[in-house]
Amino acid sequence: MTKGVKILIIIVAALFIGSVIWVILSHRTSDSTYVEIVQNNKVLYTLDLSKEKDRTFRIESNDGGWNEIKIENGKISISDADCPDHTCVKTGVLRSETMPIVCLPHKLVIRFAEKEQS
Repeated sequence: MTKGVKILIIIVAALFIGSVIWVILSHRTSDSTYVEIVQNNKVLYTLDLSKEKDRTFRIESNDGGWNEIKIENGKISISDADCPDHTCVKTGVLRSETMPIVCLPHKLVIRFAEKEQS
């Protein structure tokens, strides 16, 4: 085996191992119970899911659209929306700090927060 082939095998192995580590870390669940609901870069709500009661509420968009937010058993998700593709609804429950729930048509983001903000 030539030196070039050995180097190529090492590079491919390093990329593979790095990819596996990145996937594991990016899908890790968050320890935080605080979430922010942000629309148009403005924090609308900061919630502690460990203290929130099960409920559903609606957030209206400036363009007349809406997203229905569901909090159940200490988890948050978008249960319904009037956007065309429903990607935000299909995302499911917020699990990871690196993968927020996003509704692009309504410029809405639900993400984990470091701590409660006043």
